[in-house]
Amino acid sequence: MSSEVEHEVLRLFARVSEALARATWALLSADVTLGQSVVEDDEEIDEQVQSVEERIWQELDAIVGASADVRLLVRLLFALSELERSADLTEHIAQRAVFGLGGEMTPVSRGIVQRMSEVAIDMWREAAEGYARGHSRTLDLDETDEELDILHDRLTTEVARGSMQPPVAAQVTLLARFYERLGDHAVNLSRRLGQSEGEVEIEGRTEKPVD
Repeated sequence: MSSEVEHEVLRLFARVSEALARATWALLSADVTLGQSVVEDDEEIDEQVQSVEERIWQELDAIVGASADVRLLVRLLFALSELERSADLTEHIAQRAVFGLGGEMTPVSRGIVQRMSEVAIDMWREAAEGYARGHSRTLDLDETDEELDILHDRLTTEVARGSMQPPVAAQVTLLARFYERLGDHAVNLSRRLGQSEGEVEIEGRTEKPVD
């Protein structure tokens, strides 16, 4: 597999993480212009994903008898769909910023969203680093994902307190789901891309097969 394809995949990791940070900042700072720019950038990410997919298929067609490379390329194809869906989630967050949701949220909900963003971004960085080094720490990501689940519950509890208007509460509930799904995608990517040759996935854990 060419180093150019790997470089483009790493660029997509970086772009999704950056989009998440920008979308969250736009939301919490009520920056409509920044939120709109994140929404517009999503189209470029989609185009980049399609371009990398085409290059992977070209390399796959050219490979003869390189089964390890074939498996990696196929895993990358699956990963690209995860990357695209994650970029879409950051776009959904940015759209709420465009509509001024951040200014209608309670201080507690804003604080929880900020922490959810930090945790999700850390998970994406770890997933990207795991891909770059060819070995992921999936168990560490699973533990971090548990924190994101707890924060999701805290945010939905804050919504249930009734301190926000019903339309705002409904949108904040969606935000909780968006960040939770971003964490799930990071874990899935880590499992798909961090497996070394000869490893198998057993009930969500990556392990060496028994001889």
